[in-house]
Amino acid sequence: MKKYEVYKNIRKGAMIWGLPISLFAMMMLSILASLLVIIFSFSLVVIIVAMLWNTTLYVVLTKTALKGISVNFNTVFPKIISNKKENLTHYVDY
Repeated sequence: MKKYEVYKNIRKGAMIWGLPISLFAMMMLSILASLLVIIFSFSLVVIIVAMLWNTTLYVVLTKTALKGISVNFNTVFPKIISNKKENLTHYVDY
């Protein structure tokens, strides 16, 4: 009889094939696009290129998932938040 472990690391996030859900979705979109390309232009070169593309994408995505690289934007919020109406004509100095 099989024994199943209790998944205790639920806060780390769900992983499918070693990828988080968003990266797994990107991988599946790439696989579907490559299948469409293979179906509509059937040749051996296209099949080999699609397989190489998907394997390299999977390797790159797993490496980035392990490192935990996130995209950081320098300016998320404006420096000044004000309710004052913006005067485009600069007639008056405030």
